[in-house]
Amino acid sequence: MDYKKIKTESTAVTRHKEKFYEQTGNIYETVVVLSKRANQIAQDLKQELDKKISEFASSNDNLEEVFENREQIEIAKYYERLPKPTLLAIHEFLNNEIYIRNPHKEKATDF
Repeated sequence: MDYKKIKTESTAVTRHKEKFYEQTGNIYETVVVLSKRANQIAQDLKQELDKKISEFASSNDNLEEVFENREQIEIAKYYERLPKPTLLAIHEFLNNEIYIRNPHKEKATDF
């Protein structure tokens, strides 16, 4: 998924808590879902950033190259401006873009 194209708030916004009950029926379960999804998004963004920055890595670093590598600085600033993974996870949750499966509930209904 391309997180850079998602249009969501870049700061915290007051939300109605009732919207977080609709899919799961439990606010604590919703918090767990959001935290797991935010961790997934953060890992994806971190891997992407590491991959782009590794292109600039050289085997012999000297002091001048460290301070003059503007491309690396621009890439880092770009990723800093992206919405935080928590806000992206909330956006996906409220737009029903997250598949939620609770194995404990499935075991309880199998009996």
